[in-house]
Amino acid sequence: MYGSYSGRGARVRAVLRAGAVGASAGAVLLVAGCSSGDGGGADRGDGGTEVPPIGQRPKAEAPYWVNPDGTAARQAAGYADRGETVNAGLIRKIAEQPVAEWIGPDTPRTQAKGFTEAAAKADRDALLVLYNIPHRDCGQFSKGGASDGNAYRAWVDEVAQGIGDRRATVILEPDAVLHLVDGCTPEAYHEERYDLLKGAVERLKRQPATSVYVDAGNAGWQSPDALFEPLQRAGIAAADGFAVNVSNFYPTDASADFGRRLSEKVGGKPFVIDTSRNGNGPYTGGDPGETWCNPPGRALGEAPTTDTGDPLVTAYLWVKRPGESDGDCKGGPKAGEWYAEYALELARNTK
Repeated sequence: MYGSYSGRGARVRAVLRAGAVGASAGAVLLVAGCSSGDGGGADRGDGGTEVPPIGQRPKAEAPYWVNPDGTAARQAAGYADRGETVNAGLIRKIAEQPVAEWIGPDTPRTQAKGFTEAAAKADRDALLVLYNIPHRDCGQFSKGGASDGNAYRAWVDEVAQGIGDRRATVILEPDAVLHLVDGCTPEAYHEERYDLLKGAVERLKRQPATSVYVDAGNAGWQSPDALFEPLQRAGIAAADGFAVNVSNFYPTDASADFGRRLSEKVGGKPFVIDTSRNGNGPYTGGDPGETWCNPPGRALGEAPTTDTGDPLVTAYLWVKRPGESDGDCKGGPKAGEWYAEYALELARNTK
């Protein structure tokens, strides 16, 4: 239910090209392929109006890397080139924030290396999501994953080698624990999945500057009482913490309350909250089984930051990439593909 990897190979290649150019710490990075034709340092749209380049957020507020060649950045540049300044401004609300990079099943070392190197050159931390566990998403919109346990272990090892000693925050396997708890994942796969998650935490934590947060669902899906033992079996003790509300819409206050109650049961571990699309809370209309899939009327939430005012909440993050489809429902493309109309709606509804 969270996303796929469609079209991400091109983005990784673009990041590697951008990284090869080099950038000093804190310098502004330009959107690849969008420099103006008059020798200036900014794009032009709408009859020559200068469009500022996509840069990094203040490090003290959000130490995570903003990808200057992300899909939203390229969409905003395209709107600007066509003179659609209103739409360009809306999409820049997304493009200017650090969002997670989801590592695909192919070339994991190259992807992890490219993203972390680009982040390091900008003096920022990479934010990565690992979503390749075998039997992923129980045959739903984002079904797939590694072919078996050994393939998954090898994939995680490649990711870790790609990260190296550079700073990275990893969100580990959205919904993998939850689908063990809610019965979606068949019992025959449970022991292997616990072993794979625990092994992934241990492998990633061998990297000297990598933080790992195990996904722990959201405020509307299971309770802390149902989750703490599965999280313990999945290796939460060795992780830096857990993540809540990934790809979901529950308000930050509700997510923080859920996280605090769960933290009490797992040794006081801190947690991160995905605020990417929770500005208007969850959708309650339509098919109850698909309220999470491209729901209408949603909005962007709090901008990513480590200044949360709560010692247990490490950061508000945009883990789900706003503007990427949840699945081919409500007129959207398949999971993980860019959905421009939905991105505009999210930005337009943001207060």
